[in-house]
Amino acid sequence: MPLPTGDMPWPPPHLKPALDAMHTWDTWWSGDPDRLESLYGGTSGTGPDPKRLQYSSGLLGRFARWWWGTPTAPGERRTKVHVPLAGDLCSGSADLLFSEPPKFTVDGASTAKRLDALADDGMLATLQTAAEVGAALGGVYLRPVYDTDIADRPWLDAVHADSAVPEFRWGRLAAVTFWKVVRKEDGQVWRHLERHERGVILHGLYQGTADKLGHPVPLEDSEATQGFAIVVNDLGAIETGYDGLDVAHIPNQASRRWRKDHTLKDLGRSDLDGVEGLMDQLDETYSSWMRDIRLGKGRIIVPNAYLQNLGPGQGATWNPDQEAFAGIDMLTGPDSGNQLTVAQFAIRVQEHRETAEDLVNQILRSAGYSGQTFGIGGDVAVTATEVTARERRSMTTRGRKILRWRPALAHAIEALLAVDKQVYGGDITPQRPTVEFEDSVQEDPLTLANTVDVLRRANAASTETLVRMAHPEWDKTLVAAEVQRIQGESGMAVPDPMQTGALP
Repeated sequence: MPLPTGDMPWPPPHLKPALDAMHTWDTWWSGDPDRLESLYGGTSGTGPDPKRLQYSSGLLGRFARWWWGTPTAPGERRTKVHVPLAGDLCSGSADLLFSEPPKFTVDGASTAKRLDALADDGMLATLQTAAEVGAALGGVYLRPVYDTDIADRPWLDAVHADSAVPEFRWGRLAAVTFWKVVRKEDGQVWRHLERHERGVILHGLYQGTADKLGHPVPLEDSEATQGFAIVVNDLGAIETGYDGLDVAHIPNQASRRWRKDHTLKDLGRSDLDGVEGLMDQLDETYSSWMRDIRLGKGRIIVPNAYLQNLGPGQGATWNPDQEAFAGIDMLTGPDSGNQLTVAQFAIRVQEHRETAEDLVNQILRSAGYSGQTFGIGGDVAVTATEVTARERRSMTTRGRKILRWRPALAHAIEALLAVDKQVYGGDITPQRPTVEFEDSVQEDPLTLANTVDVLRRANAASTETLVRMAHPEWDKTLVAAEVQRIQGESGMAVPDPMQTGALP
């Protein structure tokens, strides 16, 4: 299927529910209070009724009735406090998956060596970013890219879900069109569309408006796409050298809200889906707590005559942070010494803390994580077994995500090897690797050493098994060499004279 040829709405209308949801999740993930107010309509009110939006019906009224939809009265400063829990949650999800690099195993020494060079620290950083983006937006895409002017090898690139138009078949990605705005000028919008199909990538540049794709124009018309003009064929395509789709889609978790929509059900679900209201209430709780602190500042109420006079006809003023202020009209006299009133409001620390902690725990549980993963419950040193038990819910969620990441990552690595051979040559064989995720909870070295020692003294495990337990990160070559050294030092490597044939 080629790129679009005529004018059409863009992004495609069938993606609007998903893009609206991604916009909401992205706003919470960003942690920007200005964006939250803009999303829910809680900007400073104007006119006689600053809360008029809250009485509206439909989507506008529903958003305005959120805490972040409460407008700030004219003349007042914004006192809303945002707790960036959404960002912590998504980054924590990425840490569970890629705190350590995954292992890739392929056949062939030359292919393995080249893959080791491709799987450098840059790939781990990309995977961490992709995992965090996927946790926030519900999914992410991985594609191999290259530029011979800046690198001698290809690398993986993460594409965000709100910049893609996917096509699924039987729950699997069959084709996808990535797009981005490359220029805006005089109400015109230029978009670069990059469509991935089996074996080819199609590039197109379109001139349209904010909500219309417009008509195709030459790739040379934009600095961002002119480099593709010299490498595409007559059909605007580039051959990838890979007999298949070179893009891998990783859905974060199974979708709930679009399970009956055949065009959206395979997009995935954000970790923030369903907890937006709880995060809104958490921000309201912290804002109330900070309001108590502001109001709890000790004040001394004094007559207006005690205020700072600005001069004839200019009234008087007061500093809200000063210790004495007034709003009482009274006359001062010889006996005005008793007219000073101390105002000291209580700060409900315990009530706010317990409410906030309960909301945080509920948000984490709903998202599929344990509080221990995010430092809730103390940092007491415990064994890896105890950590796993405390973080069981997080480990279960991690396991579910690995089930989606492992085949997609293997597919992306196979495509990366194919592109590497197509562009840079070399004696390698593109193949799908075996992907192993490292254990995110490492056993304490002393505990592990005690376990190995007990098994050794009980003759319950071979030397090779014990070495693998003590060094799970080693490959079979290192393990065999270590076993040989241990046996040599302990005298177990001496040949058995009964097996040498030296005796009659």
